Amino acid sequence: MLPDGKIISSGRLSDIVPEEISSWYERIFLTVDIDWAHDEVLADAISLIEEAGIYCTWFVTHDTRWLSRLRSNPKFELGIHPNFNWLLAGDARNGINAREVILRLMNIVPEARSVRSHSVTQSSVILELFSEAGLTHDSNCSIPITSKILVKPWRLWNNMVRVPYQWEDSIALQYMERKIKFPDAKQAVECNEFINEFIVFNFHPIHIFLNTESLHQYEAARAAYHNPEELALYRNPRKGVRTWLIELLDVLS
Repeated sequence: MLPDGKIISSGRLSDIVPEEISSWYERIFLTVDIDWAHDEVLADAISLIEEAGIYCTWFVTHDTRWLSRLRSNPKFELGIHPNFNWLLAGDARNGINAREVILRLMNIVPEARSVRSHSVTQSSVILELFSEAGLTHDSNCSIPITSKILVKPWRLWNNMVRVPYQWEDSIALQYMERKIKFPDAKQAVECNEFINEFIVFNFHPIHIFLNTESLHQYEAARAAYHNPEELALYRNPRKGVRTWLIELLDVLS
């Protein structure tokens, strides 16, 4: 399918209706986990995707002035990216229970219909809470494209639509660190080895800004994550996540 040139830059994740094959078949979906990125780091990612004119689902972790810019683009949608990690560690700073963690983000993004948890934390209880909050599309299932499993969206028992994602920048970096073959974003689209019925990509603003090429580079920059000027000193000049995204956007646009 995709290697034969049938590439469609699709809509947002919440546009997917499993029973309406044309809403997802032979389509590519772009998502971004904001992950508490500094405003300048986030703005950098927004500008790249805006300039390409591509649809994108942005999973929000916090309130920021850039949410109004994202909302103003009809090709963008805002989802939520709840962090249950503190709660699992016995720390209630982000909410005393899973419902509160979700509702705190829904108060920031009341229009959200799509969700992907930080660290893809999920359970049957959490899925019910997502549905109760009005969320309709869950993207907490990672099926790496190298598995060569033919995936498609499906409905869960609570009528939520599960949308698996097959390519993520941080996952690609982990495979590469272990010397395991994993395609960059453009290869995932164009290589006959990775044919799929649809592909969901996921990126992170911090990796886009750093043009991350290795986990070592990413960790070395950790102290500067919220200082864009200093963070820029850690940018990778070679091929990395930023160049992968730019190549993918070039293909889609």
